Amino acid sequence: MKIAFIGLGNMGGGMAANLVKAGHEVHAFDLSQDALSRAADNGCATHISVRDAVVGVDAVVSMLPNGAIVDAVYGTDVIGHAPTLALLLDCSTIDVATARKVATAAHDAGYAMVDAPVSGGIAAANGGTLTFMVGGDDAAFARAEPILSAMGKAVIHAGDSGAGQAAKICNNMILGATMIATCEAFALAQKLGLNPQTFYDISSKASGQSWSMTSYCPVPGVGPQSPADNGYQGGFASALMLKDLKLAIAAAETAGARGVGRPALARRPHRAGSDRGIAGPARRRTAGTGDDRRHGARPSAAARRHGPALVAQPPDAEASAQLVAGAGALSFRRGRPAPSGGARNRVRRTSRTPSARSAQPPRGQPGA
Repeated sequence: MKIAFIGLGNMGGGMAANLVKAGHEVHAFDLSQDALSRAADNGCATHISVRDAVVGVDAVVSMLPNGAIVDAVYGTDVIGHAPTLALLLDCSTIDVATARKVATAAHDAGYAMVDAPVSGGIAAANGGTLTFMVGGDDAAFARAEPILSAMGKAVIHAGDSGAGQAAKICNNMILGATMIATCEAFALAQKLGLNPQTFYDISSKASGQSWSMTSYCPVPGVGPQSPADNGYQGGFASALMLKDLKLAIAAAETAGARGVGRPALARRPHRAGSDRGIAGPARRRTAGTGDDRRHGARPSAAARRHGPALVAQPPDAEASAQLVAGAGALSFRRGRPAPSGGARNRVRRTSRTPSARSAQPPRGQPGA
């Protein structure tokens, strides 16, 4: 089958290579010359534009950063330029509304299209073991399944157009929450004198078990191989996890799911840290004791009112548990100094009496 592949980044490059391994003729495009060179080394034919890549193909697969780019690429360079018999498969993670908008435009122009976001990260993209969550009608899914199977271990039909994106958003909301909790729990366990391996052996067989722990344990040398064992080399940037959490918040608001709220991580990220792959200020404060870990800092007003309490924030540099990106999951980094940011970057302490007030999101936060 002749397949155009648009977007050859950390995920798309490995996916395109696996299509070649499966015997497909892959025509690739990316704005990065380095990405195109790697694709050529992996057996792809490379092109100077999307329109050139989609000429005469049987299918178009895309893996792009956000909904605005997906909308622009399909609206400008794919629909009306690829053959109308070509199947369109967007594997990007984007908002449900844009996925449905692009699918409607494709259907109106005579194309079959599915949204097929992925789970599994860079290692799974390279290894061909991704999980695909697919939105589209039955006929389009039947055509998409053999193409996606060449890049993944599981291809699941989630429902009509947009359902794949809905499943991905909800899945990554769980991932973000459990990764944060796992990092915090291991940091606390070590502070309390527990051996990390011993704590893993207990919690991985108890109610604290999660994928974040047993597949991507954030502590080096504990559990299966994970980014923690590779020097926390970046891959899936925490800015992208922030984007996914924002998609979940937006979807919840659209659907009227008020209970989801606006989580502190997504509303008040440490923006400079996020750009470096760090998802927030890295310090732990024991309120009311003066032990803020910021040299010379005084206890907060809330701490003076309510007395000693452990504020749930990422740990300090002494036992750092910064949330960083690594091969498709946030991971546990130790030994990096806490980024500065002042009081506006702190996560508010939750008092005994819940407050109706909520923190405002930082202005100008990028959505990518």
